[in-house]
Amino acid sequence: MRKCIITCLFACCMAGIVQAQMNKIDFEEFDLDNGLHVILHQDKSTPIVAVSVLYHVGSKNEEPNRTGFAHFFEHLMFEGSKYVNRGEFDTYISNAGGVNNANTSKDRTFYYEIFPSNQLELGLWLESERMLHAKIDEKGIETQREVVKEEKRQRVDNQPYGTWLNNSFEYAYKEHPYKWSVIGSMDDLNAASNEDFENFYKKFYIPNNATLSIAGDIDIEKTKLLVRKYFSTIPKGEEPSRPAVVEPPLEGNIIDTVYDNISLPAMFLTYRISKQTDDDIYAIQMLNTILSGGESSRMVKELKDKQQLAIQVSNFPMELEDPGVSFIIALPNVGRSLDDLLDGIDGEIEKVQNELISEQEYQKLLNNVESSFIRGNSSMVSIAESLANYHTYYGDANMINTEIEKYMAVSREDIREVARKYFDPANRVILYYLPKQQNQ
Repeated sequence: MRKCIITCLFACCMAGIVQAQMNKIDFEEFDLDNGLHVILHQDKSTPIVAVSVLYHVGSKNEEPNRTGFAHFFEHLMFEGSKYVNRGEFDTYISNAGGVNNANTSKDRTFYYEIFPSNQLELGLWLESERMLHAKIDEKGIETQREVVKEEKRQRVDNQPYGTWLNNSFEYAYKEHPYKWSVIGSMDDLNAASNEDFENFYKKFYIPNNATLSIAGDIDIEKTKLLVRKYFSTIPKGEEPSRPAVVEPPLEGNIIDTVYDNISLPAMFLTYRISKQTDDDIYAIQMLNTILSGGESSRMVKELKDKQQLAIQVSNFPMELEDPGVSFIIALPNVGRSLDDLLDGIDGEIEKVQNELISEQEYQKLLNNVESSFIRGNSSMVSIAESLANYHTYYGDANMINTEIEKYMAVSREDIREVARKYFDPANRVILYYLPKQQNQ
């Protein structure tokens, strides 16, 4: 009986997924004369609207002695503007029943607000204020310096294993600006002058380096008028340059040990992979799902459940605008060594390199990828972000509808090939994290 119920529930879920897949995400896009790219998606199912702006600037666009600027601006841009008093940005939004947030990566900075749909104009005014004349003064800079320092203390310095990501990138990249962390160097931020921050703002926070993406309960024609009202008079800036650094291949298997304030040892493996716009990335993502995507994945079943080599094992790619990385994170079980765990990880990778996955596993994988892709655009803000990302990185916002075809075209042979091409011991960094007392 229980099996029958589960089967029925699964059928209902799959029917919902298929229906969701059939619902094409329609949108309109246009450019203002100042270069601002605008994308509008109408969805009147709920009375909300997401207003977002993606600036094509991340930590890779920083100068070597001025790292952390992109992330710093994520904070500084909430300080206010010429017509928004200090601290009032969030107040405007909360008083209107909205929420807002922002995030920074190595490639871009993304800001968004979610409002009741009758507050669309407020969101556009606030974002235009940020773009046209954000408040960049000594008080705001000093305030946010302390905020960023505290964030670094909490998330990196005083967090068990907190340095693993920064250290992994530093070892994996020697030339490319991906080698420094998004949060950057506190020494660089302390040494920066007000003029340095003003120049960064003038260089990157310009309409021709931004995508305004709006999704939700909107009237398309009225929204176009409002966009022009608030953004068309913002001056166009000089087109920012992009890093042209080509990172040389890793020179063999790089291994190092970090002694940290931890009680359990851990292992962090970093493999260099293709850039996100390369077709290989789809097979890489699917390979990662095979290896550790859930409790039924290969490494979890074999290394955690069967051999009991690990209490935790996971892997995931970090897709980037330039060639990125894929990580494997593993903690050994009590009484099991890191060397044994590494052998187990290598063994699972070698299986995929030497043998095609079964047809049954392949079909399960396709179903998993399809449902994950659809769930990825389940909210207005996720749709707005996806549209902006696709336009920025691929020059094609319609990939929100068509990218699933790229995944579905990946063959079993493609998965085996990327396993051989990228998951080679000569193409990786291994960082062993050990308790500090073991270094005494």
